[in-house]
Amino acid sequence: MISGTKRLLLFFLLILVLLLKPSITEAQLLGGAKTTTEEPVKIPDDSLGRRTPQGTVNGFIKALGDQNYLRASQYLVLSKRSYRKTSERIQIAKTFQQLLDQGGNFSPSSILSNKELGRLDDNLTTGIDLVGNISTDKINIQLYLENQSDDSEPALWLFSAETVEAIRGADLSGEKTFLDRVLPKFLKDRKLGNVPIGHWGVVVVMAVVTYLLSRLLIYVLIFLIQKIWKKADTEKGTAIIDAFTLPVQMYMTVILFVALTQRMGISIIVRQRFSIIIITIGIVAFLILLWRMTDFVSMYTRSRMNNRGRASAVSAVLFLSRTMKAAIVVIGIIALLGIIGVDVTAGLAALGIGGIALALGAQKTIENFVGSVSLIADQPLRVGDYCRVDDIKGTVEAIGMRSTTLRTAARTIVTIPNGQLSASKIENYAHRDRFIFNPIFGFRMETTPDQMRYLLVELRSLLYAHPAIINTPPIVRFTGITADALKVEITAYIEAINLETSQEVQEDLLLRMMDIIERSGTSLAYPSQTLYMARDTPFSKEKADEISETVKKWKENSELQLPKFDPKRVEELKGTIKYPDEGSFNPEDEETLL
Repeated sequence: MISGTKRLLLFFLLILVLLLKPSITEAQLLGGAKTTTEEPVKIPDDSLGRRTPQGTVNGFIKALGDQNYLRASQYLVLSKRSYRKTSERIQIAKTFQQLLDQGGNFSPSSILSNKELGRLDDNLTTGIDLVGNISTDKINIQLYLENQSDDSEPALWLFSAETVEAIRGADLSGEKTFLDRVLPKFLKDRKLGNVPIGHWGVVVVMAVVTYLLSRLLIYVLIFLIQKIWKKADTEKGTAIIDAFTLPVQMYMTVILFVALTQRMGISIIVRQRFSIIIITIGIVAFLILLWRMTDFVSMYTRSRMNNRGRASAVSAVLFLSRTMKAAIVVIGIIALLGIIGVDVTAGLAALGIGGIALALGAQKTIENFVGSVSLIADQPLRVGDYCRVDDIKGTVEAIGMRSTTLRTAARTIVTIPNGQLSASKIENYAHRDRFIFNPIFGFRMETTPDQMRYLLVELRSLLYAHPAIINTPPIVRFTGITADALKVEITAYIEAINLETSQEVQEDLLLRMMDIIERSGTSLAYPSQTLYMARDTPFSKEKADEISETVKKWKENSELQLPKFDPKRVEELKGTIKYPDEGSFNPEDEETLL
């Protein structure tokens, strides 16, 4: 945080720098009417700079500052019938200045249109622009400029006849500004830049007063927020308050300064010069707010990413934060240059061309960066995940800003650009909540129907009874008779924390199923196109008869669990198998002994 003294010094330094730019300001006041046109014929310049609303207002203010009231009258629509004498023209210009000093203001110079057509987005008739107003206890006058030329002639912007008549008819009797009443005579008689020196002194004093007053109001506001907002004392709340404190204080200083100086009757010449400083401070305050909010969002996001273990996202957040800050600086410089009167059109055009060239040259880099942002936002994979990208399988080792690296089963490193990765088909094995168990058995053609019924019942019983199989009805179906085998397809889901554990369960299930197949008296068939030279296992008629007797009893007792299992039987089977099997090493038993 910047200390109060340093803030005050910076504030006055900014005012001093802008006030010591007479060349820029006068160039704006005298040459603001120069505009480029699309017509091939060069339009002659107006010596008073009245080709645009901005040039007219700036030229009028400069004429008042030089106390050249006859010249100032040439910015007004004055009929020769009503203002025949030079003294009458000078008097109306003086009256205009007096009203402006009492309670008038013009729009800041940078906001006024610098085009011959004037503003086209102000809901006013083309050729008429509202440039300010005069508001006192007795009068309220809107200040309009009107283009007095035809479409075929160069523009000539003057204060409209209605505005001039309203000024002429204003009652000035008894009207004295606050400064006229309180300033000593010597501070009003002595002048600096054709403005009473007392006005300049009051401006400096008011700058200090409004700064201190806004700071006091900020302290009160923060105190109230801390009393009302319960999260104000948290790290997040404190960061938000700190981010808004300085910009809000700057805005409040500007608002108080404008309101108080206008009511005190400070010369319009001084206030119009300070309008550039006021807008500059407003823009700087907004840029500071954007900068601090960028810091806050970056800090908060990085904290959340670290808490969630998403270290790869932190680098992307930092990159985006720096890019945002660079954009704030560029936009701020362009805006400030435009405010002080520098034409940034050519610079913006060059910047645009350079940006296009840079974008074309860095197309792949930008593509990879956008891809990395997509990966971080969607999170299809994380560091440590085992996945398949197209035809590549491996464990994710790092997700960078340009590429992602995978370590394959062969212990090689594969680097994939993030742009390509974001457009690829990614299969992530790490996020599986279950593992499919889907063997397909082909039994010998000699298998009897009762043996097949036995196999279907016992295989399904095994799946119901095994504790590692998820409690969803497993599927064991006799799905077809092929040219060389009777086909049985099994579908179930294994509940396991990782692939290695699921393979252990799958191994146990297959071994138990081999026991069931052996008990049934049949065996697995071999493909007919394979020449199997081993001695064939003879068909066991005794086991087949035994199985037939078992199935016969099931039928007699209505216990044949086909085509569906009895729910009571399912409940009886659940958990009846011990896993791991008897004689297997079990780490839990070892922990129990310890």
